[in-house]
Amino acid sequence: MTAPILKPDPNAIARAVACLRAGDLVAMPTETVYGLAGDAANPAAVARIYEVKERPVFNPLIAHVASAKAAFAQGDFSERAKSLAAAFWPGPLTFVVNAIAETTVCDLARAGLATLALRVPAHPVARDLLSQVGTPLVAPSANPSGKISPTRADHVAGDLGEKIDLILDGGPCEVGVESTVIDARGEAPIILRPGSISEAAIDAIWPGASAGAGSGAPISPGQLLRHYAPEARLRLDAEAALEGEALLGFGAVDAAENLSPDGSLPEAAANLFAMLRKLDTAHDRIAVSPIPRTGLGLAINDRLERAANRD
Repeated sequence: MTAPILKPDPNAIARAVACLRAGDLVAMPTETVYGLAGDAANPAAVARIYEVKERPVFNPLIAHVASAKAAFAQGDFSERAKSLAAAFWPGPLTFVVNAIAETTVCDLARAGLATLALRVPAHPVARDLLSQVGTPLVAPSANPSGKISPTRADHVAGDLGEKIDLILDGGPCEVGVESTVIDARGEAPIILRPGSISEAAIDAIWPGASAGAGSGAPISPGQLLRHYAPEARLRLDAEAALEGEALLGFGAVDAAENLSPDGSLPEAAANLFAMLRKLDTAHDRIAVSPIPRTGLGLAINDRLERAANRD
């Protein structure tokens, strides 16, 4: 049976809250991508998320909360980290911090680590749901692990509709790529995953920001080398499509799909996963036009490089 897709009116939100409190799984929209939400304090619900997504259990999950105050009740934030949270929350920025002893985010959601990833999403549906359920929700992207992230409710239904309990349809995601993730435990923030909030924007609030993937086991989502992957083979920085390829374009090029004919990076980010999905259903090979490696282009290229990796 396929999960019902509901417009997020008060009755649907109430139904979603009841599902989550019962340990069920609800797909919810955020400003980045659709998330597969479950009660972060419920190991059985978290285990089901790993099972449904076929996600490695060593890959920790982001806990979503309704407010900065709720985040500070789960993790150890320095004053600098709190200043950064004040600047960008609610919004697409995730903090990796040390979990406090009183955290309600279960060990399984943290992949057994002493750290905790926290975010306050900006999407009104996610905020309404989090406020009403009153507890942290883990919400990785609502798709099979490593595959293309969902930016519309029908993407979720096509990927996981028969495995989850409810889908809240909040329309297309505005940002379209996952949140920027920073390790906020040290003297300066380290960017573990690029997103729509740039290194420069972070550095302006908390000087010393730098990019770095870290070492050892992942301490946040999005650090696996192969991720966001279509079945088709991707060839990046392509000036034109070769025979047998479909071109995913950017800028003034003739393409099967064009991320942004006007060369807008925000438009390209919002279209990225939906257009990859569309081309992947019809083509074995996809060429991708060069995307500028500045600002939001860093996040777009990061997702494309992980999608193209075959190791």
